[in-house]
Amino acid sequence: MKKIIWSMVWMITAMSAQEVYATFQVEAQKSANLAFSSSGIVEKVAVEVGSVVKKEDILSTLQNDDLKAMLESAEVALKYAKSDYDRQVKVKKIIDQSQFDQYAFKYENAKVQAAYQKSLLDKTVLRAPFDGIVFEKSLEEGDVVSGAMIRTLLKIQSEHERKLILEFDQKYHASVKVGDPFRYKLDGDKKTYEGKISKIYPTVNVQNRKVIAEVEAKDLMVGLFGEGTILIDDK
Repeated sequence: MKKIIWSMVWMITAMSAQEVYATFQVEAQKSANLAFSSSGIVEKVAVEVGSVVKKEDILSTLQNDDLKAMLESAEVALKYAKSDYDRQVKVKKIIDQSQFDQYAFKYENAKVQAAYQKSLLDKTVLRAPFDGIVFEKSLEEGDVVSGAMIRTLLKIQSEHERKLILEFDQKYHASVKVGDPFRYKLDGDKKTYEGKISKIYPTVNVQNRKVIAEVEAKDLMVGLFGEGTILIDDK
């Protein structure tokens, strides 16, 4: 029933609309190249190509026992520095200010050192930046990575959300609007899909003088391409 209603609406709209030809390529709505910013030996790889992950899931870790020990040491130092500082706060009115400042400095410095050690440890853990699926992997357990020569080790993209990157003639730059319908086919696929313009880029591609726009989609294979028509109001 919904398909029939949509078809009727489309036919009525098409009678008072102009068709703008556009080509497109399918891209993931979100995509990221991931790498370690720290040097070390890969201890664990928790994913493979095709693994579905949630935001903040651990994807891989470097050997980091030494950094864990240093963080524990820093946290112990912070614990005792805080205890000393809290005792001095209670008697602040009856002790020398410079003496109190020394305890305050030791406490603040201990906090900074603990935070620094934690940041070093965090750099040995590679986490998913968003919900998605791993589509490329180029590391194995035992590999050596260098923070000085950062290279992409994992690639992740949104699992279902896609976007069509459209290109159409620049002469229609003032006519096509966000929300305009787009009917399209993928190359080699007879099925007709429908969507709406969700974004129009503010600049023209200087190489081919085309305007670029986006249409949201779902579950299409990234890298596919096709063509279609944008329906614009002819008035």
